Amino acid sequence: MNSITSKYRIFYGWYVLAASFLLLFFQSGARFSFGVMFKPMISQLGWDRASISSAFFLNMIVFALTLSVAGKLYDRYGPKWIIFISTLFISGGYALIAGIRSLWEFHLYYGIVAALGMGGASVPLIAALMSKWFQKHRGLAISLALSGNCIGQFILVPILTDLVLRFGWRLSYLVIGVTLFITNTVLVLAVFKGSPAELGIKPFGAEDSLATIRDQESIVSTTTSEDLGLWGAMHTPSFWLFLFVMFICGSGDFLVATHLIPLVTDYDISTIEAGKMMAWFGLLGMGGILIAGPVSDRIGNKIPIACTFLIRFVLFLLIIKYQTRLSFYIFALLFGFTFLITAPLTVTLSGKLYGFTHIGLLSGFITTVHHLGGGFWAYMGGLIFDRTGSYRVVFIMSAAMALIAFCGSILIQEKRY
Repeated sequence: MNSITSKYRIFYGWYVLAASFLLLFFQSGARFSFGVMFKPMISQLGWDRASISSAFFLNMIVFALTLSVAGKLYDRYGPKWIIFISTLFISGGYALIAGIRSLWEFHLYYGIVAALGMGGASVPLIAALMSKWFQKHRGLAISLALSGNCIGQFILVPILTDLVLRFGWRLSYLVIGVTLFITNTVLVLAVFKGSPAELGIKPFGAEDSLATIRDQESIVSTTTSEDLGLWGAMHTPSFWLFLFVMFICGSGDFLVATHLIPLVTDYDISTIEAGKMMAWFGLLGMGGILIAGPVSDRIGNKIPIACTFLIRFVLFLLIIKYQTRLSFYIFALLFGFTFLITAPLTVTLSGKLYGFTHIGLLSGFITTVHHLGGGFWAYMGGLIFDRTGSYRVVFIMSAAMALIAFCGSILIQEKRY
């Protein structure tokens, strides 16, 4: 055993996994604070739901467009300084929101500055990072890291809800910005490494010799690899079908994540209880990804993806028919369960189809499409509400989209290109 390997009694990838968990833990609190701040900002600043939703749409556009760039930089330079630079943007953006007076400032600080920082420390790229550290139980490792997103939402959303009610949304945004800067900086400087090759060790569960692993790392940096990049993947039908399905997936994800709290408080449910629904939404998401990862290792990706959209179709029908405390809890819990199922599956399916050489770029591009769908449909949710006075129309349309995505996911191929 070489000296570098013996230095770490515990495989170093577990430390990277723990750091990734914590990174997503705090970032999820920041991202899902949007629904908590929704009505307080409208009340104080005099905006309508379409206006504040338009800032979220802009945020998703900028965030989505940075994902592919961040993925390419991940593949080339590793995560460390990419995450640190991203942290400067996201923490600065959230802190600056505390002083806004007009909608254009919110668009600038939340829609652009904070969004520029989200791409470098996002779910798909953390999933891609885990795929490089773990060969055995790759799906499980990705799911464990991504569960930080769910636990963070479960713990931090109620805390932020209480903070907003006690001290207002301005101080809350400032606290989020400072917290993200401190925690992310410590994790970047103390823990993050881009791949096992940096330490001269093998991925967890790898049976190849260390020399072979180093050879594989050198292949990644050349253009002779048999793995497909983004351009090659675009020449396969499965890639376009998967993009279509993920666009619909994102539309449902962020419609609900953005408008769940405004929706339930419209029916005389307190803000505190609405915050708890959002928290449980996040916790059940952990159940979804912890199941999705190991299941994909055993039976593949198609069945979990299809089941996700079938569940959502039923849930949208439920909320169209019934608007009670019980129906809202059922909707929040079960939709939350499906919320992150496709996150680990995006990486494992892309790797299975096209290889892992360009996994950061591929998963980043797929998630770009996912988030463009999410931002657009979250905005449309606010706009349709302002025009009709309810979310009924947008939920009917979302149910139809979920059914279409269910049919499309059944057609996705899982064979190597």
